[in-house]
Amino acid sequence: MVTIDNYLDSHYIHRSNWLRAAVLGANDGIISISSLAIGVAAASSTREPIVLATVAGLVAGALSMAAGEYVSVSSQTDTEIADIEREKKELKEMPEQELKILAQIYEKRGLKKETALQVAIELTEKDGLATHIRDELGINEISQAKPIQAAFASGTSFTIGGLLPLLIILFLPIKGMEYWLYGFTILFLVILGGISAKTGGSSIQKAILRITVWGTLAMGLSALAGYIFGVKVA
Repeated sequence: MVTIDNYLDSHYIHRSNWLRAAVLGANDGIISISSLAIGVAAASSTREPIVLATVAGLVAGALSMAAGEYVSVSSQTDTEIADIEREKKELKEMPEQELKILAQIYEKRGLKKETALQVAIELTEKDGLATHIRDELGINEISQAKPIQAAFASGTSFTIGGLLPLLIILFLPIKGMEYWLYGFTILFLVILGGISAKTGGSSIQKAILRITVWGTLAMGLSALAGYIFGVKVA
């Protein structure tokens, strides 16, 4: 039996919060760690400096991603809470004005004036605050900020993404390491782009193209910096 909850859960938008953080983290992990390693590899003829730089970048990057995501999403949460508290106060102090605002919102969405007012009245009687939070402030379960979830998804996915180029550094020949890293990183990015597009229900071709172009640009500039400014490490 199909219910409204099952129907809504089948839509991809319900995955948007954690998917955004996870894809961003994995993409950052792959590109930034690969770019860092390529830059060092371009200036080094031994494996140790590359491994050291990669591990340091992996640890620092994962912690930075998790902390940054937590702080930014927490700021959004604080703003949402402040708006909700303000809405509570306005509903208590000027309920008639808030009812008119709600009716105007529905009218702008296409309802007739009388119908919009009736809908506003009925929804207000059921749960006025929840109605205003959803329809006036635009806050719902899908868009609502979740700091812990975002931080965990971002930090974990960065670590997983960053481990991939580290494995290349550890097990493939040091000679031509820049090219090994570039080739496998593009492969990783293509896979990530395909998975994220499939999970989010978007175009796989567009996702792969976007992620590959920007990854190539980042790694190319890093390699250039390594060649220009690097001093060969014996």
